[in-house]
Amino acid sequence: MSTLVANQMPEARSSSGFSFAMLLPGAAVTFLLILFALGLVLFLAFRNNDGSLLGAGFSLSNFATVISDPLYWTVTLRSLVIAALVTAATVVTAYPVAYYLAFHAGRRRGLLLFLVTLPFWTSYLLRVFAWKIVLAYNGVLNSALIETGIWSEPTLAFLNTPAAVVVTLAHAYAPFAILPIYVALDTIPKSLIEAASDLGARPFTSFRRVVLPNSMPGVLAAALVVFVPTVGDYVTPALVGGPASTMIGTLIQAEFGKANDWPFGAALSVAVMLVILAVVLVARFTDRRFGSRT
Repeated sequence: MSTLVANQMPEARSSSGFSFAMLLPGAAVTFLLILFALGLVLFLAFRNNDGSLLGAGFSLSNFATVISDPLYWTVTLRSLVIAALVTAATVVTAYPVAYYLAFHAGRRRGLLLFLVTLPFWTSYLLRVFAWKIVLAYNGVLNSALIETGIWSEPTLAFLNTPAAVVVTLAHAYAPFAILPIYVALDTIPKSLIEAASDLGARPFTSFRRVVLPNSMPGVLAAALVVFVPTVGDYVTPALVGGPASTMIGTLIQAEFGKANDWPFGAALSVAVMLVILAVVLVARFTDRRFGSRT
């Protein structure tokens, strides 16, 4: 017995050493790129802008401006509302697709999953420009409405609006919502659904009492995956939105770009990160509540 244990110990050590060696490059990249970038942003947020790259001195003036100026509160609130609308629209439209993939796709599941991930092969900017062509004054949507006789002339009601930003972002992040919901649905034991049916539950009751509660972790994960990046998005509002669609990411980009005020841009970034952290903590608490109920 002792000989067998002694023979297994070198194998376990070599296995752990191999695992450590495999994890080391990713951990190094994570530390050097992510943690260093976050540390640099935190460092800049407490600096004063003197025209140099890293600023001079330390103060809380940047955060005082962020808190006291109503412009940043307004833009941050608008960003949260737009991101929430994008998240709701994306999750609501992604859930039926994920449900079909998990329970009704059959042999076509692999092909359909490939089609879901196909947008990843296309540049994000190209997809945004495609929506700009669709929603433009002389774009596809206006032309179709005129050709069908619904409208007599083009309208500016589609492009450069918050609705255009919501639609474009919802389309861009749809695969990010479909995949985690699909994984959550696919892990639900089919025996639970069969048991509910045997006990006399109708399909909608089975979905409401069995499928939906067990898929909520995937729904919450999808919501976070969509909500977090859309809060700070600045490309889509700049291309398909207008002044009424300005988001906090646009202001941050302007501070790091045209204004050349990196310390204040970093302070805005830290404020946004704190807001997102609060949302993530609420989502984790909600996830635990659902987990305890199910």
